[in-house]
Amino acid sequence: MEWDETQEFPIHIFKKMGELGLMGILVPTEYGGAGLGYNEYVAAIVETARVCGSIGLSLAAHNSLCTGHIMQFGNEEQKKKWLPKLASAEWIGAWGLTEPNTGSDAGNMMCVAKEDGDHYVINGAKCWITHGKSSNIAVVIVRTGEKGDSRGMTAFAIEKGTPGFSAGRKENKLGMRASETTELIFDNCRVHKDNMLGKVGEGFIQSMKILDGGRISIAALGLGIAKGAFDASVKYSKERQQFGKPISEFQGISFKLADMATEIEAAELLIMQACDLKNRGEKVTKLSAMAKYYSSEVAVRCATEAVQIFGGYGYTKDFPVEKFYRDAKLCTIGEGTSEIQKLVIAREILK
Repeated sequence: MEWDETQEFPIHIFKKMGELGLMGILVPTEYGGAGLGYNEYVAAIVETARVCGSIGLSLAAHNSLCTGHIMQFGNEEQKKKWLPKLASAEWIGAWGLTEPNTGSDAGNMMCVAKEDGDHYVINGAKCWITHGKSSNIAVVIVRTGEKGDSRGMTAFAIEKGTPGFSAGRKENKLGMRASETTELIFDNCRVHKDNMLGKVGEGFIQSMKILDGGRISIAALGLGIAKGAFDASVKYSKERQQFGKPISEFQGISFKLADMATEIEAAELLIMQACDLKNRGEKVTKLSAMAKYYSSEVAVRCATEAVQIFGGYGYTKDFPVEKFYRDAKLCTIGEGTSEIQKLVIAREILK
């Protein structure tokens, strides 16, 4: 709550998580990672988000997006150079696709990279970037071709301190306030071709694949928040007395708990199914979108019901449920809104 109130990004916590192997869960052991699979990764996010959504979100963004992109699309030299630092949390990672005028419509991005000898010169901005200021390296997708061309974008890994690369303003958010969100600014930023991930024109296609896996982590984030809100609700409903008995004995409350428990169970099973496909290297687009869509909406519903169960106390900062309520909403927006998930699901089932 202290971090939430002050919007402090507690970087020392992430350094500690690095020591525990949580910042490189999916990274192979030869690059200093934990070498685990998606089930273990989901478990770590769920248990973290059960206590604090902000920490769960930052854990997910570091692992799935920045580290995941380098791991999946970097060459051997790039992996050896950057993955050990990211897996140990010596370095914190950021990832940038969204821009002020292109959220879901990422194909029309305005951040442009022009080739100049052995370098690319980048100009433009990215927004809503988790760890935009505190990160040591950012993977960014910029336009190298025509607007709207899915093969007109390229991914670069850019280290902090690169001339022309800086963080912009920090967002003052409703929830997830201890997870830093800022702009990234590029002002004639010269990046060597050695920092390109994959080939020219592959950036957008790469990001869609990264988001497939990333959506599982946001589904896990939603599940953790839902579980945290549910745990608090069960405990409180047994302690709070009205009309001479605990409120858990009233059907109006017990039915809320029954609905929450059922939806949490269903969300968890969807996520586990997506994890199984991911671990086996199979296509996960439809199931990760389903898991993300359903789990994030469940998080919002469970957090809303938790506030209702707590009544007036749920509306105060003395109890944890108002924070779950604020944090939950991000899950329906980040890494593709619920509406975009429905588009993805519909496209997959109508193929």
